[in-house]
Amino acid sequence: MSKIPPHIVDEIMQTSKIEEVIGEFVQLKRAGSNLKGLSPFTDEKTPSFVVSPAKQIFKCFSTGKGGTAVTFLMEKEHYSYPEALKWLADKYNIAIPEDQAPTPEQLAAYSEKESLYIINEFAKNHFAENLMHSDEGLNIGLSYFEERGFRRDIIEKFQLGYCLNTGDNFYKAAIEKGYKLDYLEKIGLVKSKENRHFDFFKGRVMFPIHSISGRVLGFGGRTLLTDKKIAKYFNSPESPIYNKSEILYGLFFAKNDVIKYDNCYLCEGYTDVISMYQAGIQNVVSSSGTSLTKEQIKLIRRYTQNITILFDGDAAGIKASFRGIDLILEEGMNVKVVLFPDGEDPDSFSKRSSTAELDEYLKNHTQDFISFKSDILLKDSNNDPIKKAGLIRDIVQSVALIPDQIMRTVYTQQLAERFELDEQILVAELIKYRRNTIARQNDASELLDLTVIKEPTKNVDLAAVNPLQQEKIVLEDEYELIRILIKYGTYLIKVEQLDESGKKIEVETSVIELIHHELDKDELNFSFPIHAKVYAIIIEGLEQKTLYSSSYLIRMEDQEIVRFVTEIESDSHELSSKWVSSYNISTRTELDRLQETVTQALYRFKALKVESFINDIRTQLETNSQLSQEELMDLLAQQMAYEKIKMIFAEKLGRTILR
Repeated sequence: MSKIPPHIVDEIMQTSKIEEVIGEFVQLKRAGSNLKGLSPFTDEKTPSFVVSPAKQIFKCFSTGKGGTAVTFLMEKEHYSYPEALKWLADKYNIAIPEDQAPTPEQLAAYSEKESLYIINEFAKNHFAENLMHSDEGLNIGLSYFEERGFRRDIIEKFQLGYCLNTGDNFYKAAIEKGYKLDYLEKIGLVKSKENRHFDFFKGRVMFPIHSISGRVLGFGGRTLLTDKKIAKYFNSPESPIYNKSEILYGLFFAKNDVIKYDNCYLCEGYTDVISMYQAGIQNVVSSSGTSLTKEQIKLIRRYTQNITILFDGDAAGIKASFRGIDLILEEGMNVKVVLFPDGEDPDSFSKRSSTAELDEYLKNHTQDFISFKSDILLKDSNNDPIKKAGLIRDIVQSVALIPDQIMRTVYTQQLAERFELDEQILVAELIKYRRNTIARQNDASELLDLTVIKEPTKNVDLAAVNPLQQEKIVLEDEYELIRILIKYGTYLIKVEQLDESGKKIEVETSVIELIHHELDKDELNFSFPIHAKVYAIIIEGLEQKTLYSSSYLIRMEDQEIVRFVTEIESDSHELSSKWVSSYNISTRTELDRLQETVTQALYRFKALKVESFINDIRTQLETNSQLSQEELMDLLAQQMAYEKIKMIFAEKLGRTILR
């Protein structure tokens, strides 16, 4: 999609109504000036999802998500920013101009892809019609599905079908419809030999494979014959619209529940997915018999960070699946495993269990990958020390793939406890594997010659080197100042200024200009990235003679900023006018005491920075024994100057003087 012009983005944002957009996904009820409903992002019984028509923002208090209508579509439907804008433009009939006309090659490719999608849609309907309205389909195809225990509503939901065994039934129907033979062959529905054309899936029950938006990309076909020479499953070949390594069966139906429960169950086949879904576990997908790929994992990561792999109880290929676990870890995701009883798979187990029983089994038998891998490999070690050492190295290699250091540390501690080993031995081994991995990924063989540096032992007082409480204070004081900039930046307040004769006069200035002036003259900035990012944008506007308000910020493409600003806008409690009218109570709001609020926030912020400078000087004095007498005196002089400033701030001055 071409870049949408800024004026069109403005029109989309101004025209769209968040209550109408979210109302298509969430049942909302009036709650004062706002609307409330159950969160679409998690499972809850008490509504915590709030929509503000006045501010055109939403806030989910269960998950912390918040933003505009665009943010909601990006979170709920996992659209990109342009896709969300396009959805809104389509809803409100706003035309989006193209930057430039597509090339003939682009038009041809687009036309071909659209044709293939249309043919697949026709094929899906044709096979479904066969299943439900032909004698052969009813007696063979539908009977098979019903023997598998599939309900009619589930058969229809997954759009299952049947390809007649006549040999060319579909081919004739497609040609009669006017579809090109070349396209029918390219998509794998028809095969040709000399002048004969026949249906590729003849005599098979059909499983349409959908994209995440619901378009049919291809098919899986299962034979109902018992001849072992005939492949049980045929799948559509790779085509311009179907790449099996990038597709997960059932994700179109599962994505909302994957988001809701923040977990994706991964099994092996089509019937596993359908049976689990019918049993009430609907956040389930399948790799359709193929080995798990990075592309499939990244597809799941769009919806959750958590994958739970479901293994058959008698699956001979469990060890082969370890590669899939490693791929998931390498992508920075959390992986757990459920092993079904001997002779059972997700399909058979879910059919003989109620939803409650299935859910209970999954909860009680979910293992982390270390326990699972250890249990499987230990069975083969027979307490052989050499084999056991190899097993531990195998698991350490898996842990080494995890990009997040904290997660690696937690798993290393768990592994040390499981096998009663010194954690530092595992850490050294882990660093060796990490070094090899990084060297390989970056083609930097010189890293292999580096000495392994041991990590700190458990006895180190981390609180001393990681002052979390101090960071919390910094965060709170920074947040308070950036909050005021966002909420009240465009408001005017009165400050004192010295005229040419040195006389104090009172002038009006915007909150943005005042805060910028105060920080700029002392060369101060924000430490936390999101604060610094928002401040930079606000100052960029100031340099262009524009005061950016929160309404501007929540319309930006950067959704981190949108969520941050929404959080600030949502965190306010408006006083009911009834308190004043009914009880004659007058209450000063934050806006009433804005000058005082800004002043106090500024001085807290500055005091915080001064404290930081003093701490830096103290550190230099304590750790640097090579300081000259002159350097020592200079540092002490700086410390004394900052201590004086600190005392001034401690007096909590109530007025601001611009110089």
